[in-house]
Amino acid sequence: PADRTHMSARQKHEERSNSSSEYRSDDDYAWIPWYCSLEGNEFFAEVDDQYVQDQFNLTGLGQQVVYYDYALDMILDVESTDEILSDDQQEMVENDAETLYGLIHARFILTNRGLHAMLQKYRNCDFGICPRVLCEGHPMLPMGISDTLNEE
Repeated sequence: PADRTHMSARQKHEERSNSSSEYRSDDDYAWIPWYCSLEGNEFFAEVDDQYVQDQFNLTGLGQQVVYYDYALDMILDVESTDEILSDDQQEMVENDAETLYGLIHARFILTNRGLHAMLQKYRNCDFGICPRVLCEGHPMLPMGISDTLNEE
């Protein structure tokens, strides 16, 4: 429907779930949109490439990720021809890219653009709707107990 302002949260959620897939551009096949579209990654907002490329935003993350440079290149879709990695190393780079993206995302959602992206996901019921009857299909928010890596 053209006017989504008067739709309930449940209707918006159902409309999104039932909508057919549209034509995707090349940008949709970049690492960030691909990663965010994977099942289980629905809570991630797509971080702008500009944000990821700004070294100030990445300060201190190199110490938390072993294959930082390779992982960052993977996130930014930069083809690295310097070294050929073994399958085990490639798997570790992929894991580090996921970890690094999570760390970058945690910082991004504290910016104005990040907050706006998360607000849109909330309004679209991307985080689900409350199953309780008295909530009347109110959108939910994800919550993290800790911002420390690998800590629940």
